[in-house]
Amino acid sequence: MKRKLLSGFIMLFLVSLLNNCAISNQKIIEADILIKSGLVYSGYNNRPEMFDIAICRDIICFVGKDSSSVTAKKIIDAKGLIVTPGFIDPHTHALPELMSKDKNQNLNYLTQGVTTVIIGNDGGGSSNISLLRKQLSSNGIGTNVGLLVGHGFVRKQVMGLTNAEANLKQIKQMKASVAKAMEEGALGFSSGLYYVPGRYANTSEVIELAKVAAKYGGIYESHLRDEGTFNIGYLEALKELITIAKEAKINGHVAHIKALGVDVWGQSKQAIKLIEQARKNGLKITADQYPWQASGTYLRNAVIPSWVMADSNDSFMERLTNQQLLPKILLETKENIRRRGGADALLITGSDNEAWLGNTLQKIASENFLKPEQMVIDMVLQEKIRVASFNMSQEDIDNFMVQDWVVSSSDGTNRHPRKFASFPNKYKQYVERRKLLTLQSFIYKSSAKTAEIFNIKKRGVIKYSNYADINIIDIKNYQPKANFSNWNKLSTGVVYQFINGKMTMSNGTYSGKLAGSVL
Repeated sequence: MKRKLLSGFIMLFLVSLLNNCAISNQKIIEADILIKSGLVYSGYNNRPEMFDIAICRDIICFVGKDSSSVTAKKIIDAKGLIVTPGFIDPHTHALPELMSKDKNQNLNYLTQGVTTVIIGNDGGGSSNISLLRKQLSSNGIGTNVGLLVGHGFVRKQVMGLTNAEANLKQIKQMKASVAKAMEEGALGFSSGLYYVPGRYANTSEVIELAKVAAKYGGIYESHLRDEGTFNIGYLEALKELITIAKEAKINGHVAHIKALGVDVWGQSKQAIKLIEQARKNGLKITADQYPWQASGTYLRNAVIPSWVMADSNDSFMERLTNQQLLPKILLETKENIRRRGGADALLITGSDNEAWLGNTLQKIASENFLKPEQMVIDMVLQEKIRVASFNMSQEDIDNFMVQDWVVSSSDGTNRHPRKFASFPNKYKQYVERRKLLTLQSFIYKSSAKTAEIFNIKKRGVIKYSNYADINIIDIKNYQPKANFSNWNKLSTGVVYQFINGKMTMSNGTYSGKLAGSVL
């Protein structure tokens, strides 16, 4: 009996000794930050798990359930909160803020959980990527930023605003600009074929330029030539994008996918079939979407005929005041107003005239005893006016929302709440209230999937050795505060946030750090 007891004690001693040796030999991770007890959504479209996460300098250096091997300068208790990758917004117009001295923190995006923005969309991105990178880096930026080179920009450099097809020499010059931009680090090539001067280009021109971006592994991102019935028609414009992607051998991406205007309501189903068929045929076609029924742009872009805007702003103004051209301009403007749902559907969101701001075109026209199309001419002659156009059906929005190839975006512009609230609004409306998406699907469409589409490496997923772009969110308080009456109110719910390992949000307040980098 004594021998058995002695043997038992010896065995326990040996096991204890082995355990102690294992612990002493376990590698200690000396981290800057340890996030404990949070419900972690990795970014992949899978169920969350309770994990601890450690940050060493700018990377994630530990993800696991047992963080006993981690020592940290600061420990954050994330119990009751969710932990997500930093969100990526693939369609913004944030360059003016990022280049400024007082808004370069990009706070309207940080408070939505967005840690990376892409700029240069709609064909407007500069081809001088190297200079832009230097300017942004020296200025300091609050979010990471990826850059696209724009078709409209390079076309304007070569041809101005001329309403004409490019010749071979001009195409060669534009191709050289795109190649230079891609060599300097552009993520891809964007176009805005609805806008001047992009709409003056034929499909062949765009294909030739997209081929250049394809050689560097870039993406082709496009505001379609027509999202309604303004020129070639919505479905034909979508076919054009698919053709460009096929002929240029490039991944194609539809900017802010929608069916815009009463004439094309219901065509989302046909659009989805076109994209699904292209994907089955081996093309990589994707899209992004903002969660609002109203689009936003300048009034002139929304309803004035494109031929009126050719050449220069002086030419534009001359045509608007040309009495011989006026009947034609009024007739086409009237039809464009109808296409967007009528004058009651056009809300003036940006104007120096207080009597116009916050009112519909119909109300303004009635108060001035004018027809809406004549009121538009009078208004545009006075200033550049922004308008929210309530021109989408909820059914179409829903149909696009649930597609696995559609990701979250804002298309953030002044005077529209989408700039301050798109991501929390998508969560609130489509996850919490309507349950069209799960929380994990929303996060996937806001992080990992977007990183995959735009070939952004080591971001968008909470994973060992990835960059530490992380949100810690109180999901009950993750809410949009902006609306069309108060478009620039910051969203709430992001409690802590890290960009490249630096804390940018602490207890729901901006830390003051400019932690972003140019991708």
